[in-house]
Amino acid sequence: MLRDLSNKVAWITGAGTGIGEGAAVALSEAGMRVALSGRRIDKLEEVANRCPGETVIEVLDVADKKAVNDVAEKIIDRFGGLDVLVASAGINVKNRNWHDVSLEDWDSVIRIDLDGAFYCCKAVLPTMKKQREGLIINISSWAGKHVSVVTGPAYTAAKHAMNAMNESINMEACSYGVRACAICPGEVATPILDNRPIPVSDDDRAKMVQSEDCGEVIRFLAQLPNHVCINDLTISPTWNRGYVASAKAQIPQPD
Repeated sequence: MLRDLSNKVAWITGAGTGIGEGAAVALSEAGMRVALSGRRIDKLEEVANRCPGETVIEVLDVADKKAVNDVAEKIIDRFGGLDVLVASAGINVKNRNWHDVSLEDWDSVIRIDLDGAFYCCKAVLPTMKKQREGLIINISSWAGKHVSVVTGPAYTAAKHAMNAMNESINMEACSYGVRACAICPGEVATPILDNRPIPVSDDDRAKMVQSEDCGEVIRFLAQLPNHVCINDLTISPTWNRGYVASAKAQIPQPD
């Protein structure tokens, strides 16, 4: 039986756009009290206006370890606990491959996509362990399972590391009732696509997984009973561009 999320508390990072936005709206619609974090107050306010339940905004750059800890403490103090963390803050850069990625851009991707998720998990784990329950959802990527030139070495490395970090939470915190899931989406029609070196067409974006689809998946994970852990979950478009490109080179395609 799926559990009732009414009045439970969720903290979503990267909540201003994309998968984080989808998660915030879906969890709020399920009755959760949600705390929204991101770097742009205007985007967070737009998302908050779409959330029907109690919502608070905490502007945050997850690469700032002290700020992460301060925000986590503020949220936990305000609500008296924390049931779900959705670590969705992430970036990629346009010049992302070995021939053009800069040292500074490498550092930025690793600091936000990997270190930022670690800081958030580290900040909430003591409370979740004390509660003897809690769910951490790390938004990883297809690139966390499959190496590809499309995403570049920094993003690919960060997401592979995130998957390993996520499972280490299950290994060490499961006896406290804490569980973690790494969601590994294929192509999702979010603003991160704007940084692709080769632009993605509107037609292709329409065929991709949408942020609200990911929000529904996140709501489902949050509704699962505490004794159920989905360690990782891959979600991808039915019309998978990578599969289609490979298939075109090998087998006849439908009209």
